[in-house]
Amino acid sequence: MAGFIEKHGLWTAEQHRQAAELLTRIEKEKIRNIRIGWGDQHGIVRGKTVTAAEFASALKSGKDFQLVTAIFDTTNHPIVPPFGAENHLNIPEMIGLPDGVLVPDPATFRMLPWVENTGWILSDAYFRNGKPCPLSTRQILRGQLEKLASDGLEMTVGLEFEFYVYKMLDPKLAPEDSGYPPAPPLVSNIAHGYQYLTETRGDEVEPLYTMLQNNLEALGLPLASLEDEWGPGQCELTFSPLPAMQAADAALLFRTAVKQLCRRHGYHASFMAVPKIANAFPSGWHMHQSITRNGANIFMADAEPGPLSAAGMNYLGGLLQHAPGTSLLTTPTINGYKRQRPDGFAPFKAAWALENRGAMLRVIGGPGDGASRIENRIGDPNANPYLYIASQIMAGRAGMNGAIDPGPPVIAAYLSDRAVLPGSLMEALVTFRQDDMLKQELGEAFHHYYHSIKAFEADRFLSAVTDWEHQEYFEVY
Repeated sequence: MAGFIEKHGLWTAEQHRQAAELLTRIEKEKIRNIRIGWGDQHGIVRGKTVTAAEFASALKSGKDFQLVTAIFDTTNHPIVPPFGAENHLNIPEMIGLPDGVLVPDPATFRMLPWVENTGWILSDAYFRNGKPCPLSTRQILRGQLEKLASDGLEMTVGLEFEFYVYKMLDPKLAPEDSGYPPAPPLVSNIAHGYQYLTETRGDEVEPLYTMLQNNLEALGLPLASLEDEWGPGQCELTFSPLPAMQAADAALLFRTAVKQLCRRHGYHASFMAVPKIANAFPSGWHMHQSITRNGANIFMADAEPGPLSAAGMNYLGGLLQHAPGTSLLTTPTINGYKRQRPDGFAPFKAAWALENRGAMLRVIGGPGDGASRIENRIGDPNANPYLYIASQIMAGRAGMNGAIDPGPPVIAAYLSDRAVLPGSLMEALVTFRQDDMLKQELGEAFHHYYHSIKAFEADRFLSAVTDWEHQEYFEVY
């Protein structure tokens, strides 16, 4: 009898071959457990740990999983009544919170070097009827890559992540701290910071970097550099270029790996853009991108003036035109917008420039340079990698298809006469809703769903009484 995967034709022939090899490997290496992971709407890994015997079954029938997690905000508050007869998401399969099915992707399997006899594999989410879960963001990126492929194109992505590592002093596990959300941990710095790229500062955190490097490389992630950044304990790790889907998968695994590894070694790692820690400098996620045809970079200009080919310049124009709308996908948190400050390496205007880190889009390369690319510097380190990358494809394709002119480059990016980007999650919700191209590309159901989940988060923030308000008004009024 055909299993769920075969019945619904969910794998390619290559995936079936990889699955057979994987079963042989698990038996030969006596692998005990496998974590079946799924990247949720926030870019956080959820899933289940199963035994090797259960995993063999999952490679035929998938693994049952509660897709109620898809209607949770960042602290697991459901955005719609979970047991209503209907909901405004208009997805019948979600009513009553039935199980979905996680279908492992055998190409993503790897061993976890920090857990004995345990493997890790990424999955895609489906409903019991075999339909892909429309709220699954990996499916969104896959759809965009298929549209690129229909034009004979592929995307290459380079990842640069900034984040903080602190020494854990108190994880705040007392019962009174287990709120909804819980109390944040008490931490201290691991270095003084503000000696950017100074070798002695880097040497202070070398044991941490060595531990991360050993484990990340054992995972098969193509680590390129480990850099001591501006703030106290601020790190930057960069990766060699990858095909877009592999880059998104790597970003998902990287963030969860760093958090797990640091916790096991007495640290707390945070990808929060602006931690409320004294002297913290904002962190960003800079994404390098280029488009290829048959392995050749179509962004490369053959001759002057450049700096990119006509296709590259039009792609650049699309990124700029749709920057306000895509902000909800590149910067999906309240906190991420607090990176924006004059001369703060976090652009707040839709501008491009050649080799200028003050611009939202930094163009690198020139005529004849096969490594010509665009670096988007607007990203929140917490962004869902599938949606961040998909947003670039959607906007870039719109630019190429519409031959959008990006206009001239800027020199003083923060002083330039260019459109101002959304300055808050609330503003980004408006621009996202107004962008008809995004609605068409994402599909009305997902566009409405994602707007709903981020609006729910914004409403919770606006209804909370902040420290600022209490200090401002409690005594004087």
